[in-house]
Amino acid sequence: MLNVGKIEEGFVLDHIKAGQSLAIYHHLQLDKMDCTVAIIKNAKSDKMGKKDILKVECNIDLLDMDILAVIDNTITVNVIKDGEIVEKKELTLPAKIRNVFKCKNPRCITSIEQELPQEFFLADEAKGLYRCRYCEEKFDKRDLK
Repeated sequence: MLNVGKIEEGFVLDHIKAGQSLAIYHHLQLDKMDCTVAIIKNAKSDKMGKKDILKVECNIDLLDMDILAVIDNTITVNVIKDGEIVEKKELTLPAKIRNVFKCKNPRCITSIEQELPQEFFLADEAKGLYRCRYCEEKFDKRDLK
């Protein structure tokens, strides 16, 4: 049996779709932070069959909740203090996201004007569909890899 010890202060991302933990690890830029991270892949789950879990020992304020919500707003975020869960945060899709992903339209002004921020607004919450502020090109969260 696998035994991963508890963390004293940080957060646990639970109910991640199986196989998605490494993508989340990179999108949250956890590889650039000086913190302890445990990635558990394909853990048994009564609710999901299989799931991934990320345990991160660092300040919760370092977590970009917006990008996490864009990746998968059904992930459970457990905040840990003194080794115990003190809060569960709900993820909601942000109305606007900035510099999270790039517009894939080669004719978009952001392709030419590199200093412009990559801004997208939520066009369809049910589908998780965003549109570029400048050219209206759609961006579906399934495009995140």
